[in-house]
Amino acid sequence: MKIAMPTENGMIYQHFGHAQEFTIYEVEAELIKWKEVVSTEGSGHEALADFLTVHSVNVVICGNIGSGAKNALREKRMELVPGVTGNADDMIIKYLSGEKMGNPDTECSHHSHEQGKCGCTKDEE
Repeated sequence: MKIAMPTENGMIYQHFGHAQEFTIYEVEAELIKWKEVVSTEGSGHEALADFLTVHSVNVVICGNIGSGAKNALREKRMELVPGVTGNADDMIIKYLSGEKMGNPDTECSHHSHEQGKCGCTKDEE
């Protein structure tokens, strides 16, 4: 199984559609076999679903994400865990241990993106 997170400097990047890189973990029997950081090479928003499909990703853990990207991931049959913040390595361990994390209702509905921030309010995170 492969699990991907949009990251920047090892932290979960909080705007899925603007992510410049993903950390992808290969997991087998709840153990991390390897991880790599992969550049999105300019892919954004819904196009990231295709990018993740090319990398055989099964699960996406992220911060804020828009409805278009959510739908694109669902169409690709990827499990989505949105509303997560923190260090990616810590979050993969939390996910593998079965701890509750994130908020399934997290959805960014703003498109006035400035400096990589989506403008979501705390209530929308």
